[in-house]
Amino acid sequence: MSDLTKIPVTVITGFLGAGKTTLIRHLMANPEGRKLAVLVNEFGTVGVDGEILRQCADENCPDENIVELANGCICCTVADEFVPTIEALLARPVRPDHILIETSGLALPKPLLKAFDWPAIRSKITVDGVIAVADAEAVAAGRFAPDVAAVDAQRLADESIDHETPLSEVFEDQIACADIVLLSKADLAGAEGLAAARALIEAELPRKLPILPLTEGVIDPKVILGLGAAAEDDLAARPSHHDDHGDHEHDDFDTVVIELPEITDPAALVAAIERLAREQNILRVKGHVAVTGKPMRLLVQAVGERVRHQYDRPWGAETRRSALVVIAEHDDVDEAAIRAVLMDGVAA
Repeated sequence: MSDLTKIPVTVITGFLGAGKTTLIRHLMANPEGRKLAVLVNEFGTVGVDGEILRQCADENCPDENIVELANGCICCTVADEFVPTIEALLARPVRPDHILIETSGLALPKPLLKAFDWPAIRSKITVDGVIAVADAEAVAAGRFAPDVAAVDAQRLADESIDHETPLSEVFEDQIACADIVLLSKADLAGAEGLAAARALIEAELPRKLPILPLTEGVIDPKVILGLGAAAEDDLAARPSHHDDHGDHEHDDFDTVVIELPEITDPAALVAAIERLAREQNILRVKGHVAVTGKPMRLLVQAVGERVRHQYDRPWGAETRRSALVVIAEHDDVDEAAIRAVLMDGVAA
């Protein structure tokens, strides 16, 4: 195949809960004549994001074109999962015109780009572009893009202070690898927050990039699809904190799945999740919960103390099961303590 016949792939990266799935839902609803396929790289064993996207499946992106890779980050399972999945998609009677990859919020994008050089697929697909989705409110607050000069000054004053947290490294690697940065939840951040977030990101970028506001995942697909970046051939322009490492590790983060009984009061569960964020530094909670007397599943998604929940679909013949994936930095994961707080919420 020539480069002109390679199927374009858009890699959508971003921190936990930034809005990647919402963006992909919008693209699925507005394919502009493209046949789409979606690969979702979950962190944890409960495929919430994949479930959400399957509800949007249609003739332009049928259910069989939505694939979950839940056995670790894509770039760590290239031979076992990523390459065979791509090959299976390309072997379908109707091949996709464009593939969207939603990376785990903990993933470093650059190792994934290197996977596109595998002999089995390098002549068949190309990275059309890398889109980094960043939570405008969080960035404006300086949580994931620290003031490097100030931190360096702290290091000079006290050698025991680490100049970067694992979260900041993930965030910086994601935006440094991007072709476009989308500032999500722009309506919540407001003009002042967007300006602050933009300034922080521009200070970290290795090169000038478009930084665009995003609300509820809505953006003209023409802006982010069809970039023709061939990012797999442009790695030198996408620096990473881990460029000198032969491999990359995910040991900075951990995940547990907490099974719960049916609940009676969703508000009490929300309060418990907010408490986890405050007291145990939990980053992300997502899953489905059975509510007594309700025939529909309660979808729960939380980023820090921001908790969203809604009934997504009937349980039907599916077993009514409450399970939440909880993600945090490794040292903050105490399964017994997390379970105790959530069970307090269920019992409230």
